Amino acid sequence: MFHTYLTILIPSVVGAIVTLVATMFLMKYMRYSGITLVDHNKKSKPVLPTGLGFAIAFGFSVGLMVYIFGSSFGLYTPVASLEDLFGIITAVLLITIVGFIDDINIRMSNANTEDKVGSWAGLKQWQKPILTFMGAIPLMAINAGISIVRIPLVGNIALSVYYPLVVVPLAIMFGANAFNLLGGFDGIATGTGTVAIFALLIYSLIFGTYTGALVSAILFASMLVFTAFNIYPARMVPGDSFTYFFGAAIIADMVIGNMESFGIIVFMPWIIEFLLHAKKKFHSSDLGTLQPDGSFVSKYGKKVYSWTHLIMKIGKPNEWQISAYMWVIEALFVVLAFVMKSFALL
Repeated sequence: MFHTYLTILIPSVVGAIVTLVATMFLMKYMRYSGITLVDHNKKSKPVLPTGLGFAIAFGFSVGLMVYIFGSSFGLYTPVASLEDLFGIITAVLLITIVGFIDDINIRMSNANTEDKVGSWAGLKQWQKPILTFMGAIPLMAINAGISIVRIPLVGNIALSVYYPLVVVPLAIMFGANAFNLLGGFDGIATGTGTVAIFALLIYSLIFGTYTGALVSAILFASMLVFTAFNIYPARMVPGDSFTYFFGAAIIADMVIGNMESFGIIVFMPWIIEFLLHAKKKFHSSDLGTLQPDGSFVSKYGKKVYSWTHLIMKIGKPNEWQISAYMWVIEALFVVLAFVMKSFALL
């Protein structure tokens, strides 16, 4: 048992270290290259590097490859499926490329070209689901997951070939794009994502598979390091390359670790966020209007098109409070998921 946990711990530590080094390097590189954004949530309007998703994608992938290396050279008998691990690595790297294309698609403002400060142009809404489909192809190719899925409050459903060919690609596309919707404040995406993957780690250690525990542990360790650079006051903006990466990675983790039913509840805040954005045909923003006292007011009055709009109605929250409220909301859904599991509802 000790040996088994060691094969999880070592790749996780390596993944975290690589994420740290890669993030620090890319922060300097992106700033120098002009891949930056103005943080309008601060009165000082600092210019921050963005497009940092490759840092955590690289760290996460290296962590998985450390495990694969040990298995291939006989340091230990592999427990996790190496085919599944290669499938996840390929999937997340492909989808991170898509996110990075969105990150670098910045129209340079004529008034700010000297400081290399731009405003978003970004991919069109219809292009995003099509391009994120690329991330699902490796998992489809290896027939990832188990085709018998337990649906909350419904029971087991056998999906046979429809699971890898229909359910998995739709889940990856939805996960990447839904996770991309909730952001705009320091630490809100990285923090809630860290809470979510920690929940999957605990679940996989108690109820799930070794492969699920391995993937969850490496992703959690990498997220801890990455989040440290993004919590208030942020030193960087993760960008779409991060949100696409994490959305795809956590869905892939659910699939490989056979944690779909539990994962649906954990991912519920982003499902709700998707539905809220759909009310305005995805033309709404999570951001609010910065007030002189540092608090934020929703741009949409009494209407709610995001979790952040709802949070802004609670007193007069500042930026770090909005993110903290969202972390708590995600934690409550995690508790709900474990309660439902304890009552055999998942």
